[in-house]
Amino acid sequence: MLTERLTGPYRHPKQMLGTQEYDGHLSIHDDEMADKLGFAGAPIEGPTHFSQFVHLLEEALGPAVFERGCISAHYQNMVFEGDEVRAFVEPSEREGVLRIGAEKKDGTPVLTGTASLGPDYGESELDRRRAKLRPSEQLVLLSDLTVGQKGAGNPESARMAFDQHMGALYPFSLAQKLEKITEPHPWYTAEGAKASPWGRPIIPWEMISVLTQYTSDQAKFRARGPAVGLFAAQEIKLLKGPLFVDHPYLLEREILALSESRRTESNWILTRVFDGEDRGLVAEVILNSATLKDSYANYAADAAALGKVL
Repeated sequence: MLTERLTGPYRHPKQMLGTQEYDGHLSIHDDEMADKLGFAGAPIEGPTHFSQFVHLLEEALGPAVFERGCISAHYQNMVFEGDEVRAFVEPSEREGVLRIGAEKKDGTPVLTGTASLGPDYGESELDRRRAKLRPSEQLVLLSDLTVGQKGAGNPESARMAFDQHMGALYPFSLAQKLEKITEPHPWYTAEGAKASPWGRPIIPWEMISVLTQYTSDQAKFRARGPAVGLFAAQEIKLLKGPLFVDHPYLLEREILALSESRRTESNWILTRVFDGEDRGLVAEVILNSATLKDSYANYAADAAALGKVL
């Protein structure tokens, strides 16, 4: 196990969600929308930073991280086009669990979390944070959702080929992402993957988030809106990885928790990833998505109608 901190180089993550749409409107990754909400700019999507941990975790945990690795992260501060970011991995007080973090060049923290290797993954960052949640009686945006609710589309069919456009939520392809990814790896490419343990290209960690989210509308986990949301925390756990390019998968979704803060209401959704051929469970992804209360024009009126105290 790792005995000292590993630190990666500073990188310039690229914005690829400038034209992202959901619920018929542009997202917080659009400059104008971000400005309306009082943000300094349009943030780069959080999972983009997962790529900066790949080589560090490969060094710390070995190539098995591509098969049984878990990255669990809480996003702390937004990153904008032009920012320089570096990642680090270090030992923790918990056996078998590493601390991970990313920071800007001025020291601003970007994310904090954990990484580990299965089958005994230990307590992850999101495990620890969910354990501290208290049920909220004041939900407005998410008042029509319930803990334990299953996705209406279960199971959803998903696949990611190199040139496949991933839809309005992700207006780019895997091939386009690989042109801008901060940490290339030969196993992501058709040619380089011939020398990999599996002989076929694998989906990068940051694109597993895309694979599990681009069909998420089928779940019909409807919040009141239109409103704008952002990723607050995320966990990707490989049980029988890696996930392969242009391979069929089935997705099943379930709401694990609902919570709120002063500015947001949050859902915590577990997506189980099954192999589309043998139906075996291969990965689990947890996404904590926070919706901004101020971005919903009817928030106060709906709260009053629901008998909520603001």
